[in-house]
Amino acid sequence: MIILENIALRRGQKLLFSDASATLQPGQKLALIGGNGCGKSSLFALLLDHLQADAGDIRGLKGLRISHMAQETETSDLTARDYVIAGDEALYQVLQDLAAADAAGEYEQSATLHQRMEELDGYSAERRAEQLLLGLGFQREKMEAPMSSFSGGWRIRLNLARALMAPSDLMLLDEPTNHLDLDTTLWLQSWLQGYRGTLLMISHDRDFIDATCERTLEIARQALTAYRGGYSDYERQRAEQMAQQQVQYDKQQRRIADIEDFVRRFRAKATKARQAQSRLKELERMQKVAQAHVDSPFSFGFPQPGKVSDPLLTLSDASLGHGDRAVLTKVSVSLSPGDRIGLLGKNGAGKTTLLKSLTGELPLMGGERTEGAHLQIGYFDQQQLEVLDLDASAFLHIQRLSPKARDQEILDFLGGFDFRGDRAKEAIRPFSGGEKARLALAHVAWQAPNVLILDEPTNHLDLDMRHALEVALQDYAGAIVLVSHDRHLLRNSVEQLLLVNEGTVDDYAGDVETYEKWVLSSNPAEAAAPAAAPIAAPEDSGDRKARRQAAAHQRAQLQPLKKSLRQLEQRIEKGQQSLRALQSKLADGDLYAENAGSELAELLKQEGQLKGELAELENEWLAQQEALDALEASGV
Repeated sequence: MIILENIALRRGQKLLFSDASATLQPGQKLALIGGNGCGKSSLFALLLDHLQADAGDIRGLKGLRISHMAQETETSDLTARDYVIAGDEALYQVLQDLAAADAAGEYEQSATLHQRMEELDGYSAERRAEQLLLGLGFQREKMEAPMSSFSGGWRIRLNLARALMAPSDLMLLDEPTNHLDLDTTLWLQSWLQGYRGTLLMISHDRDFIDATCERTLEIARQALTAYRGGYSDYERQRAEQMAQQQVQYDKQQRRIADIEDFVRRFRAKATKARQAQSRLKELERMQKVAQAHVDSPFSFGFPQPGKVSDPLLTLSDASLGHGDRAVLTKVSVSLSPGDRIGLLGKNGAGKTTLLKSLTGELPLMGGERTEGAHLQIGYFDQQQLEVLDLDASAFLHIQRLSPKARDQEILDFLGGFDFRGDRAKEAIRPFSGGEKARLALAHVAWQAPNVLILDEPTNHLDLDMRHALEVALQDYAGAIVLVSHDRHLLRNSVEQLLLVNEGTVDDYAGDVETYEKWVLSSNPAEAAAPAAAPIAAPEDSGDRKARRQAAAHQRAQLQPLKKSLRQLEQRIEKGQQSLRALQSKLADGDLYAENAGSELAELLKQEGQLKGELAELENEWLAQQEALDALEASGV
């Protein structure tokens, strides 16, 4: 048992902990959460004895084997496999001593070391290291490559594998899913579920926390507070606490009013409307847990696109790849306003290749890429953080995009991303990874794109910012193509899934949960192997071609209905705006004076006409939605 008692810690001028206490039970799995800069990494440093508390005591660490995932990347000439094996320091020392004894012909020493190898389970070390590397997405042929040859993200994966390799009683993991794709995240989730030691994990992935952790430890107000269950349980418990304090939820109430206004238009058969369904689902969840985010510093949206075309962007029978090597073939994808597409597939299957081909950054090897009139793409990927001007401020980054924009307009916009006051005008060089990721998102949002292409947008973002991004995407009217290992964001932001697998891009019939179950049912040692929907028998190329043709035929049948529905929604929205403006006039008390009878009568007449027109439009919308649902259900 590890006991933190009355801990106080100050870093510079900032007080991180004051009289903070917590208990970690043996074998317990805990998520450590809290806003950026609250002290999560400092708590790890205390447990690792890299920092000393200003006051208080930590008991129970003596004699514990501690494994820690380092965020810093180092350079080593060791192969990837050996670098991971070296995570077991005792075993690696024996291996080195054994090699030296054999070279010197010291056979008695060698025999003793072989016995020690057996005690440390050293003879299975190479196999165990390979299983970890495979699970984390490394190709077998890359295991002999030197650690120094890998990019920063892959080096972080090697640090994670090294931490998992080390025998430990306490494991400290700092954002272990940041550089993982969905398949690898699911493999790690399964691995940690079987870990027998005590786990303390910093993570901003709520589904990962829910599946892995039995308690949540929050750092807030310089204190440590433990909650039973994962992040969803924490949200509910904290919301209940805040409700008891009668906190005013102005921000939440405005969002609820917007949702209810939308749903009210389709109240007759809201369950038939996908968009109404998603908002009802969000509303149900908001009523229970949104209070947990009421003090979030983030509140932003993606500006509504201006002029749009339909389709916005099309790939037709395209071959995608690099140089002479085709990664994906016969790709046909069409993006229309309102489309919400999530991409699934293992690491290396071609998801990023598809995204870069959609943006035009990667030229097609074959086929056609057709841009609609007024196309404006907003592309977010991790490389955007690398091209930020570190000596410029957040304010200057946005001002460079719109030199004529008013200063206050830019500052108000940046405030929604929590760049406020002097912080908005400071050079970003010392900013954290999370702050730079927020600025990169702000940079994309400011340009009012009508197509959002997002490649792992949640890396480095904390839970409050992820929640704000989810809400912003739900309100966005343009097309979205999203790659993310954050399953919660996928479930709540996209409506269509595409599977990128074995050189093809096909509609995925299941949902995120179906895909998750399929990946988790795979052999753990080969968890990064091909993942697809379960099928009765392998498909040959003819089956895949027939399925692609059927999917293309279905899209052709559905496209006119979808377009008509979007046009109806726009007409309904304009009608609602006119009705609200008219009803605002009718609320004027002067209209009901004796000499204003004719104006009042005219306004009442207009109100009746507008209500009648809206009722007809809503009935037409419902009829077309039913027709669309019937076509989708029939598989036409």
